[in-house]
Amino acid sequence: MKTRRCYIYTRVSTSMQVDGYSLDAQKDKLKKYAEFQDMVVAGEYSDEGKSGKNIEGRPQFLQMLKDIESGKDKVEFVLVFKLSRFGRNAADVLSSLQRMQDFGVNLICVEDGIDSSKDSGKLMISVLSAVAEIERENILVQTMEGRRQKAREGKWNGGFAPYGYKLVDGYLYIADDEVDVIRIIFDKYVNTTMGASAVATYLNEHGYVKKKRQNNTLDMFSAHFIKSILDNPVYCGKLAYGRRKNEKIAGTRNQYHIVKQDDYPVYDGVHEAIVSEEVWQMAQRKRQETGVKSEKIYNQEHENILSSILRCPVCGAAMYGNVNRKKKKDGTLYKDYYYYHCKHRTTVNGHKCGYRRQWKQEMVDAAVEEVIRKLVTNPKFEQAIRQKIGSRIDTEELETELEQLRKKLHQLNGAKAKLGQQMDSLDVTDKHYDRKYQDMEERLYKLYDDIDSVEEEIEEVETRIYNVRQQKISGDNIYQFLLYFDKLYDKFTDAEKKEFLNSFIERVDIYEQEQPDGRFLKHIKFRFPVYFNGKEIEEMSWDNETTVESKLGEGSCFTVVLPFEIDTNARPEEKEDFNADISGVRILLVEDNELNAEIAEFMLTENGAKVETVKNGLEAVQHFEACESGTYDVILMDVMMPVMDGLTATKTIRSLERQDAKTIPIIAMTANAFREDAERCMEAGMNAHLAKPLDDKTIKQTICEELRSSRDR
Repeated sequence: MKTRRCYIYTRVSTSMQVDGYSLDAQKDKLKKYAEFQDMVVAGEYSDEGKSGKNIEGRPQFLQMLKDIESGKDKVEFVLVFKLSRFGRNAADVLSSLQRMQDFGVNLICVEDGIDSSKDSGKLMISVLSAVAEIERENILVQTMEGRRQKAREGKWNGGFAPYGYKLVDGYLYIADDEVDVIRIIFDKYVNTTMGASAVATYLNEHGYVKKKRQNNTLDMFSAHFIKSILDNPVYCGKLAYGRRKNEKIAGTRNQYHIVKQDDYPVYDGVHEAIVSEEVWQMAQRKRQETGVKSEKIYNQEHENILSSILRCPVCGAAMYGNVNRKKKKDGTLYKDYYYYHCKHRTTVNGHKCGYRRQWKQEMVDAAVEEVIRKLVTNPKFEQAIRQKIGSRIDTEELETELEQLRKKLHQLNGAKAKLGQQMDSLDVTDKHYDRKYQDMEERLYKLYDDIDSVEEEIEEVETRIYNVRQQKISGDNIYQFLLYFDKLYDKFTDAEKKEFLNSFIERVDIYEQEQPDGRFLKHIKFRFPVYFNGKEIEEMSWDNETTVESKLGEGSCFTVVLPFEIDTNARPEEKEDFNADISGVRILLVEDNELNAEIAEFMLTENGAKVETVKNGLEAVQHFEACESGTYDVILMDVMMPVMDGLTATKTIRSLERQDAKTIPIIAMTANAFREDAERCMEAGMNAHLAKPLDDKTIKQTICEELRSSRDR
């Protein structure tokens, strides 16, 4: 008898169980079913923490479909625990099933008792998918209507309490330790010439401390925060419903984005107002009058590179770009001259800044760039940042908080499911049926509100974790770019230069006038720590002439290193010294970060290599599969990437039925230069491991060594 082969697919949208079955329990049940049916499990695919709304964003599901279409394991069935694990969108379920059946593969939903190879199977799948989708939409509509009704009644709709209030038993009460800040914000904004930025500055400079809330992490008041306070009618005793709406993206089937609404209903709230409705309306009128930005009319390619980080030497406010347009006698444009100037804002004491000097942008930009060039050419600086890149980050506390929230969400969903079962089991002949059902329905709506609130908290914590990790990645990118500053910066557009300098420098201070010796730079504060004259600092000052000498046109002399010791044991292993020539070597570069890709491509092409770049592991697999054997000599593979990571991509390439898939050198690129990371790369089928940031010598030697080794294999 011919042995039938199958795939197993499991999915959970969170760490929750599905109908009492954990992810492992589902796999065990599916394997036992396969064994009972005399099936051989040829592969397992699992998407953990992925939504079933659509197949996009489920890399394992997409990979399974790809493997089916390639005939990789010659399977006949895909086993899932329930149809909902396969997908929750009817169109996606049916289209995915059709893709499978086009290649002779059917779907079996073990718990539902559905087999698409049988006559009634596909019909049942169609009906259940449509019913599930309709049910989901009905629940959403009911939930939204319940929230709308709460707004009509003046009750808080759930989620975090706005700043200035606290939430007690579902009702808003004024928070005594926050309310003064709210009143000051409206008073200063309405009754003075201060804008949102000036109000934030006033609060920060006058000792007001921003209380950290669940939905924010910044200790300081910001213009964005001030605007959010001013725009919220909750502070005048009103409740708005539908200020933001989740709208479908045109041209897509299941993609949505949040859109701010101009027109939305406002209801009288049952909570106490902090400011009068008249004051709130005055704030809105001022917001409308001052919130329109002027259209940029000068050179579209020009950017004021230091705008917002260059500070006025008198009032300390950010300086902005200005243009002086010179015209010929006939009225045609001759030349644009660009300057930095203070906007003469009203300060906290009520007086406008009187600093009138305009500084030539070309001169100031060049001076700051010169400082960075001196910074990065210091050998100790380069040595230190190579050790800094890839250091580990600690998100343990946030991860613990996230796990607790997920457990809470699991409990709430369990309570919701149990309540649903109780509602279904009510005796319709019971004379109290309607009252019981209504009571349960109210409890159900309350559970939906609680679930929604916890889901918002989960999203917030996940965002904070992501931001922490992105900050680490951003730091690594900045440091890596600094290694090649001299080679790449001059090739950047003004917009790219501005983006980089804003990511590396927090502020630049200048003297009111040039000093007798021509100096005008006074102080630079970086967003990342440096050592200056043996001290760990984040700022450099030119006030002390014994530490820094700077003259216009002559450059600056100083010493800067990063604040950490060099671990020589962690440095990349020295390669055998030989003539490493990569001229003509055909390289597939797999890197999702644009800056990292640009740096790597620059290094490789400068040394004569031919480079093709893709953005993730899936694209790498697809490019390799589609090309003729021998198209590429080497693959440089980033490890951490979206869609499909480097380890999975390497395993997939190695499993392909073609000779060069087994022999082509695949070299890992990763910011993590730890032994366990290198071991994971080798286990996945990679040949070598390069720690970021890459350097010319190491990458050339590694490529040449692996090419030489591949010829011997």
